Amino acid sequence: MSADFTGGAEQDLAARTVELVRRAAGPAAQAEVFTDRVAQALTRFANSAIHQNVADTTVTVRLRLHLDGRTVTGSTTVVDEAGLRGLVDRVIAAVRVCPPDPGWPGLTPPAPITAPGRWDEATADASADDRAARVRAFVDAAGGLETAGYCRTRNWSAAFVNSAGQAVTGRTVATAMDGVARGGGADGVARLASGRLADIDGAVLGARAAAKARAGVDPVELPPDRYEVVLEPTAVADVLHNLALWGFNGRMVGERRSFAEPGKPQFDPAITLVDDAAGGLGLPFDFEGTPRTALTLVDAGRTTAVTHDRRTAAGAGTTSTGHAPPADNPWGPAPSNLGLVPAPGPGSAPAEVSGPAVDADTADLVSRVERGLLITDFWYTRVLDPRSLVMTGLTRNGVWLIEDGAVVGPVRNLRFTQSYPQALAPGAVLGLGRRATLLPDSWNPSTWSAPAVRLASWNFTGGASG
Repeated sequence: MSADFTGGAEQDLAARTVELVRRAAGPAAQAEVFTDRVAQALTRFANSAIHQNVADTTVTVRLRLHLDGRTVTGSTTVVDEAGLRGLVDRVIAAVRVCPPDPGWPGLTPPAPITAPGRWDEATADASADDRAARVRAFVDAAGGLETAGYCRTRNWSAAFVNSAGQAVTGRTVATAMDGVARGGGADGVARLASGRLADIDGAVLGARAAAKARAGVDPVELPPDRYEVVLEPTAVADVLHNLALWGFNGRMVGERRSFAEPGKPQFDPAITLVDDAAGGLGLPFDFEGTPRTALTLVDAGRTTAVTHDRRTAAGAGTTSTGHAPPADNPWGPAPSNLGLVPAPGPGSAPAEVSGPAVDADTADLVSRVERGLLITDFWYTRVLDPRSLVMTGLTRNGVWLIEDGAVVGPVRNLRFTQSYPQALAPGAVLGLGRRATLLPDSWNPSTWSAPAVRLASWNFTGGASG
């Protein structure tokens, strides 16, 4: 399987498409082509048994054309000669009747990539049996509790060519496992992303999920209030996702819909946020062919940058940061591999513990809480006010009351209404774990890297039961 993912075939497709545009529209046409090949394989399980194995490979050619002051985008998955000619003809016909585009920023000039992307041959060649072995280990480690979830692998190779001379290729491979264990009406979850399937230990994840489920039986109701919290990495991932989409997104900033103000100390000094697609599980260039490098968005509490594609960068008077999404994406250039830098200290894997905190790193933060809540996961989070990033959502997969540094019992799920930047504001962060966990996104190939976090206050506004 991996032999098809060198990027050479995609580069040939992209170059041929650019040449077809040049012949049909003339040398004045500005054309860029992003071509990728994505192979995804997914093993899903429910009721503690595998019920689905699916795999597909898709090759997509995306063409953006700027001609006579107008811009149009089109794509196709029909990549033979007729398919490419059809794409080019459709885009040229459309560009002649679309409105003018005075904000066209021009094509990316030639620039080399600085990282080839991560690739692990064993993961790229993983079989259904390899994924099934992780599932079996997860189910066995749950010790008879009902389990459900998935294990997946994803190979991604891509090429970009434009009529200004930029031509780059790259590839990456990623894997993830996400599972729940259920017992006595309580759910526990464990999930992990990696560039190597060998890093996915189904037994460890299954044991964690089971420990949480067993510790969550017979929860009590707590009144809504502001509570000190310890957020496990799975919950912090939701915070990072929404900070990325609504906060550090250059389009949101340009439209004054974001809180982010570069140069201002908007976060606690403990907070440093870095987006690193090239060093993580993303491609080493974006959909405009701009090379990617690690970008520090928050440095010791001070907002230092937001992410841009060429269009938002031109509007802001700066340069692209290599975060262009597909041209038909309405959200704008958001970070997609955002990481919260953990506290300094030993970076080795913390020891597993038997309680719901599941690892010694999180348990250490719990030990410092006089009265508060341990939160495993957030879900159904929705933005109420983009500008201040006030979110509402629910806890799930485990909430526990902490008293005098120890977990004393499970709590029913709670609804919250909370500004995420305010929760991380100066003076609000009471501690970070010393090891970050890489986590998959629920909806797309993004990944989030986070340690556990202890916060002074989180605003819970009601119970999930009514």
